[in-house]
Amino acid sequence: MELAQRNYQTSAAGLETLFAASAPDVISFAGGYPDRSLFPRQELNQAFSRSFTNDDSELLQYASTAGYLPLRQKLAQRMCHDGISATAQDVLLTQGAQQGIDLTARLLLNVGDGLVVEGPTYVGALAAFDAYQPTYYTVPVEADGMDLQALQKILMTKQVKLIYTIPDFQNPTGTVMSLAKRKALVALANRYDVVILEDGPYRDLRYTGENLPPLRHFDTEGRVIFLGSFSKILAPSLRLGWLTASAELLKPLMALKGGADVESSNLMMQGIDNYLQHNDLDAHIQQIRTCYRQKKELMVKTLREYLPDTCQINDPQGGFFLWLQLPAGFDAEAFMNNKLLPEANVSFVPASVMTPGQGPNNGARLNFTGPSLAQIRSGAKALGLSLRAALAKAQLSN
Repeated sequence: MELAQRNYQTSAAGLETLFAASAPDVISFAGGYPDRSLFPRQELNQAFSRSFTNDDSELLQYASTAGYLPLRQKLAQRMCHDGISATAQDVLLTQGAQQGIDLTARLLLNVGDGLVVEGPTYVGALAAFDAYQPTYYTVPVEADGMDLQALQKILMTKQVKLIYTIPDFQNPTGTVMSLAKRKALVALANRYDVVILEDGPYRDLRYTGENLPPLRHFDTEGRVIFLGSFSKILAPSLRLGWLTASAELLKPLMALKGGADVESSNLMMQGIDNYLQHNDLDAHIQQIRTCYRQKKELMVKTLREYLPDTCQINDPQGGFFLWLQLPAGFDAEAFMNNKLLPEANVSFVPASVMTPGQGPNNGARLNFTGPSLAQIRSGAKALGLSLRAALAKAQLSN
């Protein structure tokens, strides 16, 4: 109980840090926000207006727990094109992908049950998992995804119920799990009878390189739950996501969804369905990719120009985030709170809040999608110069 409470406090503090570091007067590399100028405001306005003018008496009525059928059909088609075999009956609409994380945890985790997460991982997932008081096992993230040797050692010696992973443009590191590791991870889950929760909100946001099949594509035993979201490709305030899973898992997940909130908003589901019916979502996503690729390249270039040699920044092929690796022993959280934020009005998310319990603190997540090009240029420069000064001062004091 003491461990669970400590973890809860850590993840709650992480969310508080994230939002506090995204104040209006701050150049925020902290929040995982899309670029608001890319929201299809006019098209969504037209879509919701059409929903009201269609004279559908059921628009404002209760709907099914699974969600609006035409929208589930469209999502099933999109997933089939992406390598996931699914029909509308295999899809559950949720209040963002976040609810999918919570429902999965509620279904599978009792107090003390083993849960594997990547280290570092998405702080919102930790906040959801903490409510169920699991026993965390953290697996390092390598350049090609989760360290499967470390994972297998855990699976061989511990009782694990669930593995949570973000294989595409991982939050927070931006890494992509290799094809070989995807196949091997599913094979390990089969061997040790573990469920995988595959969080895929960034799959559509690849800027370079080739798409890899999702983990669910390799699932032969019905043990992979896949999560998707409209937050990153349309707008976060829509609060609509989806999950697909085998019937054995989907049926109890749907029952939990019904107990949690009865259903997602019928009005929201029909409006989004109307948008998809009359607009080219893939063309919109391509516009997003073009913008975000430019932002990512500018941030990488600027940071590599101004960061000290003892710091490294990666260059992911997609997603929302860069990972800043700092020298061993450097306290990224203290640096941001005591120097970077008050002196340069720049923020990031320190590594310490993205692992359960006490994790390393010499890293940081940087978001490049939310800030403008001008903010990226000035903020990245300020971050690099501030780190140079802090590290030089540390060397002198030693």
